[in-house]
Amino acid sequence: MKTILVAIAIFFTLGTSAQVTKVTIQATGLTCSMCSNSINKALKTLDFVDKVDANIENSTFDVYFKPNTSIDFDKLKKKVEDAGFFVAGFTATVHFNNVAISNNEHVVINGTIYHFLNVKDQTLNGDETIHIIDKGFVTAKEYKKNAAYTTMDCYRTGVVGNCCTKEGLVKGARIYHVTI
Repeated sequence: MKTILVAIAIFFTLGTSAQVTKVTIQATGLTCSMCSNSINKALKTLDFVDKVDANIENSTFDVYFKPNTSIDFDKLKKKVEDAGFFVAGFTATVHFNNVAISNNEHVVINGTIYHFLNVKDQTLNGDETIHIIDKGFVTAKEYKKNAAYTTMDCYRTGVVGNCCTKEGLVKGARIYHVTI
């Protein structure tokens, strides 16, 4: 019976899929259009980025991706920081295909580990906006507030540790903490 349950869990982990279609990054510290242009140019240097639309009024950047490419949220954040600014908000529009999520649980989707916090148990289908709430992806105040949603050490470290016991999670792998 235990073998069957493990096989079912692996099937659902491997059978879930989602495609990131867009990321919106809110940057802080911008004072002029030259600042916005600096971030815009930096983001466009990533090989998986297709297009960047900047909104100077609210300091946001909508980033669209080339088809069939792997998106790296950390690289996007680093490009903003390398341009001399900070990320105050980071959302991703993701097209989900029958992905079951639960509060304070990990889900592996296309090789990326997401830890859902402050969510109701549900199955995601279609486009959903997720908010990445890891350190450096939100303000320090927001990061501290979100720490109340979990006691797992992976929120502080950003990687799989002893707290993460779900089948298929490799110790030391990157985890993105998200909410809807």
